[in-house]
Amino acid sequence: MNAKALKLWMQLRTASAAILRGSIYAGVALSMISVGRAAQPASDQYWPEWRGPLGNGVAPSASPPVTWSETEHIRWKVKIPGSGTSTPIIWDNQVFIQTAIPTGKKIEPPAPKSDAPPAAAEAPAGNQPGRRRGGPGGGGGFGGGPKPTEVLRFVILCLDRQTGKTLWQQTAREEVPHEGHHRTDGSFASSSPVTDGKHVFAYFGSRGLYCYDMSGKLQWSQDFGDMRIALSFGEGSSPTLSGDTIIANWDNEDGSFIIALDKTTGKTLWKQARDERTSWSTPLVVEHNGKPQVVTTATGKIRSYDVASGQLLWECGGLTRNVIPSPVAGHGMVYCMSGFQGNALKAIRLGGTGDLTGSDAIVWSHGKSTPYVPSPLLYDDKLYFFAANNERLSCFDAKTGRSLVDAAPMAGLAGVYASPVGANGKVYLVGRNGVTLAVKQSDPSEVLATNKLDEKFDASPAIAGKDLLLRGREYLYCIAEK
Repeated sequence: MNAKALKLWMQLRTASAAILRGSIYAGVALSMISVGRAAQPASDQYWPEWRGPLGNGVAPSASPPVTWSETEHIRWKVKIPGSGTSTPIIWDNQVFIQTAIPTGKKIEPPAPKSDAPPAAAEAPAGNQPGRRRGGPGGGGGFGGGPKPTEVLRFVILCLDRQTGKTLWQQTAREEVPHEGHHRTDGSFASSSPVTDGKHVFAYFGSRGLYCYDMSGKLQWSQDFGDMRIALSFGEGSSPTLSGDTIIANWDNEDGSFIIALDKTTGKTLWKQARDERTSWSTPLVVEHNGKPQVVTTATGKIRSYDVASGQLLWECGGLTRNVIPSPVAGHGMVYCMSGFQGNALKAIRLGGTGDLTGSDAIVWSHGKSTPYVPSPLLYDDKLYFFAANNERLSCFDAKTGRSLVDAAPMAGLAGVYASPVGANGKVYLVGRNGVTLAVKQSDPSEVLATNKLDEKFDASPAIAGKDLLLRGREYLYCIAEK
């Protein structure tokens, strides 16, 4: 090889080596990006749906403040347009919240038909969520409000978790609702969204289910029709996720069903008719022997369906009318309860099939001081729940059913719709009067702090990291130590 040829060969080898090194570095960089994506914090560090990452009201990785006020430990406080009572959800630096915003555009109400029955007669006998002390509204008549005449915008908001600033806002639908909600306590945005960290699903019941990516771009939507809620009390159940499946329960007065959709495409995977009237409980996904099942609670039966096929696995009777509290699960059991016109709590062992009513699958039960609206909290081996919508708290050993605290009054609270939540060895109890008690998880009779804000709270809290979010009638608070 002559000198000129050798020089050319050396240049080519050097260039080839540089290309190879570049390829290797690029591959390593891509690998690092992929690992970064795969290693993003698990959902248990956030609050991805209505009852948190575990479906039981606990934030296992969180440590929010114990004390706060309007002037202490408030990172931000923002006014939410419109109204709603759904719980916000949290993923990474994003907070999602649903609301219904009046547009000011009105339509003329239809003239009443001379042969139409009274509004109360529209609800089936024996399934009417009537008013009582501790029930919705706390007294003075019952039933939903007048038929709506104003166009509303059904909106999902995405807020910056650090500042409360709106990152994006999408209107799912704009229309006049076909029926109203409870005059003082309901809302047209009572269902909570749910997220898997890649998509966020906004559910407005009769206004449909909407899937957005995390930047707010609509991916798909599904319209299931119009619910007919008993006495037009308003809708309330939220959807839940199981792997690639999103599930919604559709209990109402006219054709109840449960439906499962592919979360990526919105395609219906299965749909099962239900012999039920109106309920407001959110389904719970639990695993037994490695297979997920979805548990629903309602007046007729507690039922569990196979998530993959929709097949009914088991059912059990014994709850009261107008079921609102969502079930929770742990210790190989699912805990189902209700508290309107009676009281019922059943701890049901998973693994049974067929009709479990009256069987030894009922590990233990309780028949007093169960909640009407708030859902229970299962924190380690303790099950917490309120009596009706009142400020009396019970705590039971979840494994044995032994009573640890029996409907004890919680001084400072006045009325309760929000469900209790737990984090870092503390239980947070939120009253409708703006007061939140922080109590010791190991001894709920020990109150650690009484905190007061200038709001009325019906929505349940959301907790992630060092943040606790509280949605009031007007404002959303981010409570955090600065």
